Amino acid sequence: MDIKVVDNTKDIVCDVLIINKFEGKPTSNPLVNRFAPESFTGKKGEMFVIHTQKEYPSTYILAIGLGKEQDMDNNVVRENIAKAVKKCLSLKAKSIAFDIETDYTFGMSAIIGASIANYHFDKYKTKKEHRISEVYISGVVPDSIETAKICADSIKLARNLANEPAAFATPSKLAEIAQGIDGLKTVVYDEAKIKELGMNAYLAVAKGSVEPPKFIHMKYSVDNPKKRIAIIGKGLCFDSGGLDIKPPSSMLTMRDDMSGAACVLAVMKALTKLKPDVEVHGIIAACENMPSGSSYKPGDILTAKNGKTIEVDNTDAEGRLTLADALCYACELGVDEVVDIATLTGACMVALGTVASGIMGNNDEFVDNLVKVASYSGEKFWKLPMWQEYRDNMNSDIADMKNTGTRYGGASAAGMFLKEFVTDDVKWAHIDIAGTAFLEKPQKEFCKGATGAGVRTLLNYLNL
Repeated sequence: MDIKVVDNTKDIVCDVLIINKFEGKPTSNPLVNRFAPESFTGKKGEMFVIHTQKEYPSTYILAIGLGKEQDMDNNVVRENIAKAVKKCLSLKAKSIAFDIETDYTFGMSAIIGASIANYHFDKYKTKKEHRISEVYISGVVPDSIETAKICADSIKLARNLANEPAAFATPSKLAEIAQGIDGLKTVVYDEAKIKELGMNAYLAVAKGSVEPPKFIHMKYSVDNPKKRIAIIGKGLCFDSGGLDIKPPSSMLTMRDDMSGAACVLAVMKALTKLKPDVEVHGIIAACENMPSGSSYKPGDILTAKNGKTIEVDNTDAEGRLTLADALCYACELGVDEVVDIATLTGACMVALGTVASGIMGNNDEFVDNLVKVASYSGEKFWKLPMWQEYRDNMNSDIADMKNTGTRYGGASAAGMFLKEFVTDDVKWAHIDIAGTAFLEKPQKEFCKGATGAGVRTLLNYLNL
């Protein structure tokens, strides 16, 4: 999608000119004011399409309701522009222009919304989906549009990776992608080095697959950074459940179990262009969880990087084992903050559905700040409790802990498990995107499939 900043979109020859209408106010377009029905009041999401009959350079004008002017924010703009773009796609438009009464911040949201709505994962289809190829926008600062394009491209990259079949998005492929990002210092550790580093919990998960594990460490550096932060993405490139194998229907979308890793790869690539004044370490413990004669087994005792021992209660609670060693590694880097993002628990999906991601951590101010940034970014994070009772449910008779507790409170229990591998001097937050990373049906601006969950929030947080 080619985005062009122009002085006046009303003069652009295009398929559709998109304008906005505030509730209770006329639009700036005389054609819409003349022909729109009384039922078109400008409420959020209302639309009215009119053929211009050559009175305008555009073939159609599409008016989109944004609600009351005083209630407009970047989320209203993004969601409703996405809805308008989907309408343009149904009109088979190839070129569109925005004539939106907005400032540059809302212009950024419009571009991100348009990009999300224009997305299709049709790489493996012989007949490709229709897309909009040209977008014109006015009244915005060109630099802000460049920032919006970087964010939009990052979301697209994360969605593409999580939509890819597991045969493509292997641990080795993720490592290859990471090493191909210019502007980062990237190292990839093989199985021998992972073992040398004492990451035995992570290695246990990887044992059952013929695909070798790859531990990926990307570093974005600046002189005199204002802070140092590590972001960790769960990198289960396919999760069969291991010997505690999942039902077939539950495996159908397990290619998305590396959505956290996809998020981290996309964010790290964007940082090289946004150039924020922070040092960022992107970490992925990539592997597959597969059943075989070499798989780790229920009842095994694993020793994590920090020396704590774990009794394997269920091999399908594998993501937390890979994250445990990744968290230990991150805390040894001298960072101020650590964020891990993971499709971690079905319990979080049961609690929050596909609407919100769960978040918890060891520092309330840090967690609350991420929740605030997420809201601004158009993502919903819901803070979950971290109480000792959840940890007590994972007590083991033969090790320091089990990798699961009871069937209740599973999202918080997983958070308490991860906390065991974070040092007290590091601020840490855990984001569970199990319900938000992949959609079984369209939702708001997103189509079915991967959403790129977490990309917007982490980019906005790191680029503040």
